[in-house]
Amino acid sequence: MTQSLTLRRPDDWHLHLRDGEMLRAVAPESARHFARAIIMPNLVPPVVTGAQAAAYRDRILAALPDGARFEPLMTLYLTEDTDPADVAAAHASGLVKAVKLYPAGATTNSASGVSNFDKVRPVLEKMAEIGLPLCMHGEVTDPEIDIFDREAVFIDRVLDPIRRATPGLRVVMEHITTAQGAQYARDGGEDLAATITTHHLVINRNHILVGGIKPHYYCLPVAKREEHRLALRAAATSGDPSYFLGTDSAPHVDALKEHACGCAGCFTATNTLSILAEVFEQDAALDRLEAFTSLNGPAFYRLPVNDTTLTLTKGAPVVYPEKIDAAGDTVTVFDPGFPLHWTVAT
Repeated sequence: MTQSLTLRRPDDWHLHLRDGEMLRAVAPESARHFARAIIMPNLVPPVVTGAQAAAYRDRILAALPDGARFEPLMTLYLTEDTDPADVAAAHASGLVKAVKLYPAGATTNSASGVSNFDKVRPVLEKMAEIGLPLCMHGEVTDPEIDIFDREAVFIDRVLDPIRRATPGLRVVMEHITTAQGAQYARDGGEDLAATITTHHLVINRNHILVGGIKPHYYCLPVAKREEHRLALRAAATSGDPSYFLGTDSAPHVDALKEHACGCAGCFTATNTLSILAEVFEQDAALDRLEAFTSLNGPAFYRLPVNDTTLTLTKGAPVVYPEKIDAAGDTVTVFDPGFPLHWTVAT
């Protein structure tokens, strides 16, 4: 028997669309199901000013299929030279919805990020004053810190001191991967929230390494032990407003994923909603899927909930393309490793 579930149309609170040919290839994949998305600014060169954000937004809109109803929510890339006045003006115009902090060297195209956090204090103070959220890639980059410990250390060494020094700063812990991250977000009060990706609900570090290296499961932050995956599942399916969906869907062409020094990122835009419905059903939490995908994010960002709906139906196993064409190559669609029975009704 076919089952159905109707939700307010979801949003994606952490999305990579890239630029150029890749943008044109992947933007339709997100626009098909999502109404809005927080767009990551880590292009080359990065999006650091309001004018650059406006130009990037125009390129995104031009890449959408005719008739698509998708709103890119723009962000600025925080550098040690970012001008607080430009940030405030971009926010006041309605264009910029957040500022993104990358620790320098933490992930793809993060070389222009922050090394000395004292240098960005004036920007953070201005953001606290105007209520503009800070999205944080929460990992330290010290070479002596094990890659599996970098999120937990970041919370203690960087995030908590920044929040204590900047009262009122609204922070999104992006793509949390640990039980410590989930607990800190839950206990952090109304000025703190966390996004959780689709793939971190599905894979642990064994999926990347056991039986041979699986490059299409490699992401940053890297997937952790099974106990952490289960903590993320419990958080996402709880209905707690501290957590909402940020896919961190991050396309790279296969030639750069299947490489001696492969790129980090999982491309989940195509099948995220099918995967999430399966996960939430497995955890007897389908009644809380709408909160995670459609309600909690707008509440934190102080935006209205979408006025349109989307219906998922359950039936025979759903087949998604293994790859999409992009930038003269292919991009592999994330494989959850189990059958998907939920699909978005056309």
